Amino acid sequence: IETCWDKHSSQTSTVITSAQRRKQQTVKMCCSGFLKIMMFIFNGAIFLAGVAILAVGVWVKVDSGSLLGVLDNIEDAPAELGQLANVAYLLIGVGVVLLIMGFLGCCGAMKESRCMLMLFFIIILIIFIAEVAGCILVLVFQPLAKEILEDLSEKVVASIKKDYGNDGSLTSLWNGTMEQFKCCGFRNYTDFDGSPFQGNPTISVYPLTCCKNTATCMEPAAESSEVIGCFNMLLNLIEDNAVIIGAVGLGIAALEIAAMVVSMVLYQQIGNK
Repeated sequence: IETCWDKHSSQTSTVITSAQRRKQQTVKMCCSGFLKIMMFIFNGAIFLAGVAILAVGVWVKVDSGSLLGVLDNIEDAPAELGQLANVAYLLIGVGVVLLIMGFLGCCGAMKESRCMLMLFFIIILIIFIAEVAGCILVLVFQPLAKEILEDLSEKVVASIKKDYGNDGSLTSLWNGTMEQFKCCGFRNYTDFDGSPFQGNPTISVYPLTCCKNTATCMEPAAESSEVIGCFNMLLNLIEDNAVIIGAVGLGIAALEIAAMVVSMVLYQQIGNK
């Protein structure tokens, strides 16, 4: 009887152990599947963010009518302003890297490649550190933007009075900028007084963008229209974009942190198999 009971107990124990193992395997499979789904979601979001940033970078690069193009032609401009020319290349570079990272993370999760997951983690960590540094630079630059542009005011107005209406490239650049941003001159319509555009100094004529709903833009119409200067428009553009870039940066940073955590958990699980 004792022998039969021992055999029965042993068989029962084996059945229970097998059931527990199957349960544990099921839980591990569900957990692994959940982590893979999260990796796909995070990396899909990172991939889409890369597409958006790349598109913005390309747009900034090809937009020859940008206000940055106007400021780029000013002689003796501050060195800080020259760094803005690299914004397009920075955005394109970050966008391309995020595209690659999104693809690499999805492949690493799907193929359960520890090498891909570790490479993904390291590069995302480097990007995260670079983004933190970039956000700090944006926060530092924003308060200086108004001061830098005010220092440039006299030089920009002098270039308008000297070359607007005479230099074809500068005239086209200013016309494109004023039409795009609905502004007039750097400070206001008086920036064009004495420029080659007016020709006859006794007749005060201004670009059409300086007036509203008129076939010709004379001084009374320009004064009453009160079209904002491109200086204020550029300040608003910098402030608005700084807020947008900061918000997008925080969102991407949160995704990157989550993706790094999930990738390391998945990396550990694959190693335990």
